[in-house]
Amino acid sequence: MTLPDLGPLWLTLHLAAVTTILLLICGTPLAWWLSQTRSRVKPIVEALTALPLVLPPTVLGFYLLVLFSPTSTFGGFWVRVTGETLTFSFTGLVIASMLYSLPFTVQPLQAAFESIGRTPMEAAAMLRASPLDRFATVAAPMAKRGFLTAAVLTFAHTLGEFGVVLMVGGNIPGKTKVISIAIYEHVETINYADAHVLAAILLVFSFTTLVMVYTINRRYPVGGRA
Repeated sequence: MTLPDLGPLWLTLHLAAVTTILLLICGTPLAWWLSQTRSRVKPIVEALTALPLVLPPTVLGFYLLVLFSPTSTFGGFWVRVTGETLTFSFTGLVIASMLYSLPFTVQPLQAAFESIGRTPMEAAAMLRASPLDRFATVAAPMAKRGFLTAAVLTFAHTLGEFGVVLMVGGNIPGKTKVISIAIYEHVETINYADAHVLAAILLVFSFTTLVMVYTINRRYPVGGRA
């Protein structure tokens, strides 16, 4: 049996890796703020963060397509600055994937930060540690379970994206054609053999991801102590 074109697989892995790294960088401050704040706008921010969990991917993809369009204010500004469009581009896929996978990064991190409690942070403050030092030396190490869970879930969720990436990126080989779209294309053309191979890869990876998440949760108890 000949293997199908694995180009979409490598593109998907690249997209998932970039999305996960960027979301960990951008999502950590947001998750920390949500875990510490008592602001009245917290429920609104939490709702916006969790919106991709309940919003149909095609709806989110449609509005992102409109936002990224060169005729829109944001899309036009991007074209003027970079000379490239966000629609049907890898950069557009990254931004769309970050928005779609945001809750899979923020929610595990927020839960991990909240599980630490205020006592360790107050003790560090009494030792005159700066807020950044308290986060880097106390909060982050104790929340390692949250970081691991967020990274694994975000990576896996990005691998399985379909509706959002199809709406924003289309189906351009080597540029925006990810594995989920390739599977759909093989099914449409009655090429079940290649669809089986690619689908099996995602099935095995998804199962392995769940095993990793449950193992992480058993290995690192609340607060991150082994």
